[in-house]
Amino acid sequence: MASLHRTSHFCGGSLINNEWVMSAAHCFSSTNVNNLVVYLGRQNQEGDNPNEVQRTVTQIINHPDYNTRTSDNDISLLKLSSPVTFTNFILPVCLATPNSSFLNGTESWVTGWGTIGFGVSLPSPQALMEVEVPIVGNDQCNIDYGLGSITSNMICAGLRVGGKDSCQGDSGGPLVSKQGVLWIQSGVVSFGRGCAEPNFPGVYTRVSQYMSWINSNIASNQPGFVTFTSSGSDITTVPPTTTASPVICGRAPMNSRISGGSSVVTAGVWPWMASLQKNGSHACGGTLVAVDAVLSNADCFSSPPTPSEWTVVLGRLKQNGSNPFEVTLNVTNITLSTLNGSNVAVLRLAARPGLSDYIQPVCMDNGQTFAVGSTCWVAGWSSGRGGEEEVLQELQTSVESCGNDSSASDAICTGLLTLEQGDSGGPLMCQLDGSWFQAAVLSSENATRSRRAAQSRFDTLSRFQSFLSDVVGFLPSSTSNETSNSTSTTNEGAPAHPSFLLLLFLVSSVCLQLFVQ
Repeated sequence: MASLHRTSHFCGGSLINNEWVMSAAHCFSSTNVNNLVVYLGRQNQEGDNPNEVQRTVTQIINHPDYNTRTSDNDISLLKLSSPVTFTNFILPVCLATPNSSFLNGTESWVTGWGTIGFGVSLPSPQALMEVEVPIVGNDQCNIDYGLGSITSNMICAGLRVGGKDSCQGDSGGPLVSKQGVLWIQSGVVSFGRGCAEPNFPGVYTRVSQYMSWINSNIASNQPGFVTFTSSGSDITTVPPTTTASPVICGRAPMNSRISGGSSVVTAGVWPWMASLQKNGSHACGGTLVAVDAVLSNADCFSSPPTPSEWTVVLGRLKQNGSNPFEVTLNVTNITLSTLNGSNVAVLRLAARPGLSDYIQPVCMDNGQTFAVGSTCWVAGWSSGRGGEEEVLQELQTSVESCGNDSSASDAICTGLLTLEQGDSGGPLMCQLDGSWFQAAVLSSENATRSRRAAQSRFDTLSRFQSFLSDVVGFLPSSTSNETSNSTSTTNEGAPAHPSFLLLLFLVSSVCLQLFVQ
């Protein structure tokens, strides 16, 4: 087990021979080796470690095909400044050969010095942690994360009920299984959804896919590769009672809006509406656009944003009062677009809300045409409106021509709207062929008058199509004949923390003993 430091621990790694350590490529946005120190034989991050040695690093080799968006090929090699001497406390791990099989249910262990819960620091003296997690077959893992998210270069491990996994700071560390007297590394901690969430196992780089690449970079004293064989099956049969129906966007069974505009008097009229709460108070609006993603306005957030400050409330009607259908969810990641001018934000939820008549995703504009004269709506919460209970407000408007503006292809113009801060991040919504589409994200600052004084002008969501495709991934369809209904997994986090890796349990035994039993 290796601890990687730049002033403090930031990632894990594994010793694979006397002068090379293996880790994750996402730990190294740059291959600059300055101030990078590797500790081996370490037990605690605080206090003395009499059995440890340290080395600087002379070379970082990230896999040339590492994809920062999908986390494919998330593996890296670090060459130490000088070889280390093996002891009872410093030994290399064996690596799995390409013909190894780590099938569903295989007993595995993951180790590291990461957080012990989402946002929960490892307590003093910050001892090395270990947790046992079973392998989850790639078939099931692809169902969990969305078809196509889990490649053959990945391996998954975790409990269906959650509660055990790795977490932030464990990136690059090893996932190992024991065969006879040998510990064989099957995975490198890569990414996940939140920390130990049910039905979201940790995702690891599959070591067995990289024997040729590793050996091509380590000319002498090559690591020990061992074939691991497990019994079981990667084929996952989902019982009919748990098979999810396709998620269809833009459905609002409780909505019968024809005209008007005032307080929304019943729950479920706009089932995708989200109240974004900062430190427990409504700050901005948003919309559920996928099973675990909410869209809002980038202006609502600091840069970089702090996800732990935010929660999302779905199914809410009143800011003050009873809301029997609402669900409150934590936020694991906030990603802001970076185009010139106005920008949007995507909030990744810590869990998927149960969909109902009161909680549904809206369809996103990906090039739809909203004809001049079309009736559209905005909705939101702002202080001082909606009475004492601050009931959700709605307002009808209509699409107007933006004139001869050269940038009108990425804009939609409506009758003049007066918006306040609490409305920012909410939707401009129009109905097409029976489905509700979000045409734009509201902004109290950018809903300015266009060159025609009696208009409001917004950037359409189609302007952000590339960003939304990358960050949100697979989107619900507006028609029931589509089969892709899951949200794909992306790098869960800002560049400094791209891997939202998973929960570790405190245990009394010393992890390094695993490798010498």
